[in-house]
Amino acid sequence: MADTMTARDRARDRARAGAARAPADGRRLARRRKRRLAVVFVLPALLLLGALVVYPVLFSFGRSLFDADGDRFVGAGNYVAIVQDPATLKAIRNSAIWVVVAPTLLTGLGLMLAVLTEKVRWATAFKLVLFLPMAVSFLAAGIIFRLAYEQDPDRGVLNAAVVGVHDSFGDAAAYPTARAREGQGLTGSAGGPYNTEGTVRPGRSVSLGLIGVAPDAVPAAAKAAAAAAPATDGIGGVVYLDFAPGGAGVPGRIDAGENGLPGMTVEAVRDGRVAASTVSADDGSFRLTGLADGDYTVRLPAANFAAPYQGVNWLGPALVTPAIIGAYLWVWTGFAMVLIGAGLAAIPRDALEAARMDGASEGQIFRKITVPLLSPVLTVVFVTLVINVMKVFDLVYIIAPGPVQEEANVLATRMWLVSFGGGNDQGLGSALSVVLLLLVVPAMVFNIRRFRRSGA
Repeated sequence: MADTMTARDRARDRARAGAARAPADGRRLARRRKRRLAVVFVLPALLLLGALVVYPVLFSFGRSLFDADGDRFVGAGNYVAIVQDPATLKAIRNSAIWVVVAPTLLTGLGLMLAVLTEKVRWATAFKLVLFLPMAVSFLAAGIIFRLAYEQDPDRGVLNAAVVGVHDSFGDAAAYPTARAREGQGLTGSAGGPYNTEGTVRPGRSVSLGLIGVAPDAVPAAAKAAAAAAPATDGIGGVVYLDFAPGGAGVPGRIDAGENGLPGMTVEAVRDGRVAASTVSADDGSFRLTGLADGDYTVRLPAANFAAPYQGVNWLGPALVTPAIIGAYLWVWTGFAMVLIGAGLAAIPRDALEAARMDGASEGQIFRKITVPLLSPVLTVVFVTLVINVMKVFDLVYIIAPGPVQEEANVLATRMWLVSFGGGNDQGLGSALSVVLLLLVVPAMVFNIRRFRRSGA
């Protein structure tokens, strides 16, 4: 009887164990099915990622170990060439400037604009206007700023504004293209000054004929040339355009139809010092008075012939990198402002109100409450911009003119020029791409960890 009961108990225990294992086996099977299904859905993305990211990275690294033709293994030779090439070192220096300057300025501008837009009535419209450049491609932005930075004030809007402000505070040269007619009483080189060939004594008159002034450059107030009669203690004369309409007339003589040149500064010089100075009238006449007896040289100073101010050489070797960074700021300021504005909207308002009730000023609230609470967002924005800046290519390639391209190059443009833009050295170009990848990866890892910590 005991043996029978024991057998029954064992059968019952086996049945219970089987019943307990069945759900566990079912759960394991369900998990396996889910994993297989997940692999099926993820596999196309993994294949695409491998084809577009993993394979190019591995291929570039392998290619960087061979020479320009890809036939001879050079090992780390291309990486050694990077630190020995002055143009590449200049590109690394420019990339460092970009990484330090652009993200810092953008984060600061984004923070300032995000705070200010909270206090304006049309905040949404203001944000929309600032964010609009993000809809413009880097190619279009480069073309826009290439035109804006033109040296010619008639084409470049920035220099047009600079020249307008400059000319508002300083008089432009009267006749930058004027020059003396040879053999007609004036000596000097192009651009002045021009002096009378001989000396002149008080009580005498001189005629100073110039050429090289286009008809449309003669002031509208100019009248027919007429010499001023000299005083006993002065020198009189006329400054005129020694060119009659149709080419008629005699050089060195005032003919019918020849106009005076108003606004021309005239000086009487003796022993290297200016004894008297005046400005010609509308008919070109002038009088130099108050002169003591003696010999004088009548001079037209160089200020009359100075070239007009042409503005700032934005795309010259000294300013090309800051100019391109300015274009980058125009495109990305809206991005930084919107992200920081979203973080600003999430700040608890009760903390700000409590600080105001405790007597804190707006500046103190900004420094001690707003900025610390926004630090995670500011960090993410800054690191994201660092990653983007390291890969900047379009703006540099489009805005920088050919003669100063090397001065503006960053790692991405240098990599393209070395590989495809005439260098035809894809070994060195691949090495540069690997270096660029190694510089970007730490920032990407840092950003991913920040996102994970914020999500947790």
